Amino acid sequence: MANYSHPEMLVETDWVAQHITDPKIKLVEVDVDTAAYDQGHIPGAVGWNWTTQTQDQVRRDILSKEQLETLMSQSGIANDSTIVFYGDNNNWFAAYALWMAKMYGHPDLRLMNGGRVKWLAEQRPTTDEMPKPTHTTYKAKDPDLSLRARADSVLRDLGKIALVDVRSPAEFSGEVLAPPGLMETAQRAGHIPGAASIPWGQAMREDNTFTSAEELKALYESKGVTPDKDVVAYCRIGERSSHSWFVLKYLLGYPNVKNYDGSWTEWGSMVGMPIERTSAG
Repeated sequence: MANYSHPEMLVETDWVAQHITDPKIKLVEVDVDTAAYDQGHIPGAVGWNWTTQTQDQVRRDILSKEQLETLMSQSGIANDSTIVFYGDNNNWFAAYALWMAKMYGHPDLRLMNGGRVKWLAEQRPTTDEMPKPTHTTYKAKDPDLSLRARADSVLRDLGKIALVDVRSPAEFSGEVLAPPGLMETAQRAGHIPGAASIPWGQAMREDNTFTSAEELKALYESKGVTPDKDVVAYCRIGERSSHSWFVLKYLLGYPNVKNYDGSWTEWGSMVGMPIERTSAG
C-alpha cells in the first residue's frame, strides 16, 4: 500500500466493506461530537466519544488501565479482536484512540484510510441502529510509555530531539492560540523552541487519505525530521499529533516516535517554559 513501512496498520474502505460481517473485526468510530454517529455510521460500528470516553474525566490524562479494560469490554472487544478505528475530523480522534490502545498493548490495530468522510463520499451503507455488543473480559497490558512524551522529558531533551509541531502556521507563529471556535487554549501563544512546523494536513490528499510514502518522506526530511532521530510530535490537545505520530511511526517506519499529548495547552500554560514566536518559515 503506497510503499508504507507498515501497510498492515492501514485499511481501505473497500477492505472494511468486505469484512463488515467478520465477527473478529471490531469497528470503532471515534468522534469529538457523536451526533453524526447517532445519525448514521458503518453498520456494526460502536461509537466512542473522544471527550467523555477516551480520557479520564477527573485528571487531564489518558484512561487508566482499568478504565480502558472497561471501555473495551463494554464495546465487545476481546484481546484477539482486530480493531479498525475511523472517525470525524480527518481521523484525528481515531488516531488518538489507536495510539492509546497501542500503549496498552492491543496487538492488532488498524486505521481506516479516509475515515468517515471517505466512507460517506463513496455512498457506502450506514445505519442509525445502535449495536448491542456482547460484553467481553478484556485485559490490557501495562502502558508502553515509550510511545508517550511528557513535558519534563521534552524540556530536558530540547536540542536533542526532533520536535514536530503539527498545528497550523498561525498557531505555530503565535498569531492565534487555537483554531477558531475551539475552547481549549493556553496562557501563551507560540511554539516549543526548535520545533519544525509540519501541519498535519500536509500529509493528506484532498479525499482525506494519506499521501504516498515517498511524498511523506520528502515532507519530513525537508524539515530535518529524519528516522535516525528521536521524534516528538505535538499539537494543541494531543489529537492532531496522534495523527502525525501514526504517519511517522507506521507509514514511514520511524523507530523512535512519541506523542506529546499534553501539547500546547500544557506547555503554553506552565510557568517558566521557554517559548518561541518565530515564523513557520
